[in-house]
Amino acid sequence: METAEEVNVSKRADVAAKGEAAIKPEFLTTKDKFHGLLDSEWQSSKREKASESDAVEDSKETSLEEPEPKRLKQNFEGRPDGKRLRGQNKSRPHTKPTAYDEKRLCHSIIQNKECPFGAKCFFDHDIVKYMDSKPSDIGETCHIYETFGKCAYGLSCRFAKAHTTPDFKSMEKADLVKVYEGRTMVKNNMSKELQGRLRKRSVSFEKSEKYLKTLSDNKDKGAQQGDAGEKQPVSSEVQTSSDKQSAPVKTVGPLTDADVIKLRPCEKKQVDFQDKLYLAPLTTCGNLPFRRVCKRFGADITCGEMAMCTNLLQGHQSEWALLRRHESEDVFGIQVEGSFPDTMTRCAELINNNTEVDFVDINSGCPIDLVYNKGGGCGLMTRTRKFERIVKGMNYVLDVPLTVKIRTGVQEKSNIAHKLIPEMKNWGVSMITLHGRSREQRYTKLADWDYITTCAKLASPIPLFGNGDILSYEDAMKAKETGVSGIMIARGALIKPWIFTEIKESRHWDISSSERLDILKDFSNFGLEHWGSDTRGVERTRTFLLEWLSFLCRYIPVGLLERVPQKINERPPYYMGRNYLETLMASQNVEDWIRISEMLLGPVPKNFEFLPKHKANSYK
Repeated sequence: METAEEVNVSKRADVAAKGEAAIKPEFLTTKDKFHGLLDSEWQSSKREKASESDAVEDSKETSLEEPEPKRLKQNFEGRPDGKRLRGQNKSRPHTKPTAYDEKRLCHSIIQNKECPFGAKCFFDHDIVKYMDSKPSDIGETCHIYETFGKCAYGLSCRFAKAHTTPDFKSMEKADLVKVYEGRTMVKNNMSKELQGRLRKRSVSFEKSEKYLKTLSDNKDKGAQQGDAGEKQPVSSEVQTSSDKQSAPVKTVGPLTDADVIKLRPCEKKQVDFQDKLYLAPLTTCGNLPFRRVCKRFGADITCGEMAMCTNLLQGHQSEWALLRRHESEDVFGIQVEGSFPDTMTRCAELINNNTEVDFVDINSGCPIDLVYNKGGGCGLMTRTRKFERIVKGMNYVLDVPLTVKIRTGVQEKSNIAHKLIPEMKNWGVSMITLHGRSREQRYTKLADWDYITTCAKLASPIPLFGNGDILSYEDAMKAKETGVSGIMIARGALIKPWIFTEIKESRHWDISSSERLDILKDFSNFGLEHWGSDTRGVERTRTFLLEWLSFLCRYIPVGLLERVPQKINERPPYYMGRNYLETLMASQNVEDWIRISEMLLGPVPKNFEFLPKHKANSYK
């Protein structure tokens, strides 16, 4: 007798279920068989490794059922009402990086320096004792050592044997060290000196204060005239002072190249946005290692994750980390979020004076409650006067183009982007990105590209980029027919980062599982460069890898599809891949993502736990 699931599989072989991708019948399977294969293969591989290393390990029994999802233990004893915490991500486990290290080696020992704290130092100074208690190495070669000639993490590196002598001395490759000497791979790091001045509020914002003074003066004039509703020219005086500043300066002697190239205050750096592929600023997953992967596949424009302007002004290290730029990012922007003209203008001046960027983007499309309820993100679209002051203020203090990212509107059936775009042209925006959904809609329906077409015509001659539901080169070709200047790709890049290559080469890439694993290896290596190769860095890299795998598992190989291309709103049914690795990558269970991470970054610590932000995908 056939089970209910087997009957459903046979039905799907004839007609694809609604909302599911059409996969060739020979690859379809049931949930039990899918997880049974993965668990049995994984257990057999573990036993083989154990026998090869002569290690005695407790092997789990092979289960044909899907492993129970990890659930966070709720403890409400400390709450007066006895209720659970409500809101986004409140139930996610948060393990501090320090929890992964029982003992940490003093940084002065790693750098062969004398510890300034002496006996009062909290960290370990006994190298032999530390090496005995340190977790075993993950691999035999260290990516950082092989790439740069030396590893800054020394004995604390999880690949330390590759660059450590028997007497615990760090080795170097002089030829490689010389190649990278004086070369800055990652820019826009916040200096301790700047952080100290920001915390003491001693940073000067001359341009911002001048612009904000005109706002207050115009407000006073309006109050005196008794005409509070009349619009005042907020930037007329600012523009006059800007023209005075741009007067030619007398020089002594011949002009040098530096004199000719130097940017005048009234000029803006020009960026060619026309017909480019733009990797969207993706919160959490759009980190620097991921952007490096996408640049390799042909992304033209990259942008940092959304940064809160107030946190940047207060010198938060974690927020400034979002502004970092790798040398491979040739066209790079920073996205900021805020809801007040004073903080946004000062933040823009701070970015302009202390970072190297090609453009700055205002996030007026973020739908999350935390941002919207404070008037930021999508909230700016309904506060036109304040939005105008923010744009004009940031434009005044920036030497680079200012761009804006918006949605169709706030309510699902009330589009307002077409009303805003003509006004933005007068405010001085250099480029607009329109996501074809409203705040209320989120991802429940397809993006409205007909509406994007209308808005693209209204925006001309200012470039307008369209965003929403691009997962193949065919989707991209249809999007270009709407008249947009370029395409922004968000979830499509997370599901298949090689989409940029597919679009530029106009083809469907039936990428193999081994090629996809190589992409994950590159990401892991880039993560070790960025976050470090010690235990903390390895586990941070693993966390971001697992977040990415929560999207990557949605990809269905081209060779398995009955109908090409895969649509972004079609969920994959249970299917067997062409090999074990392809099947493992198709799993939407957290435990299987952890298995993939262990192939690249070694076994997880005993106290490791992970729950993805998009946790609905891991418990289907």
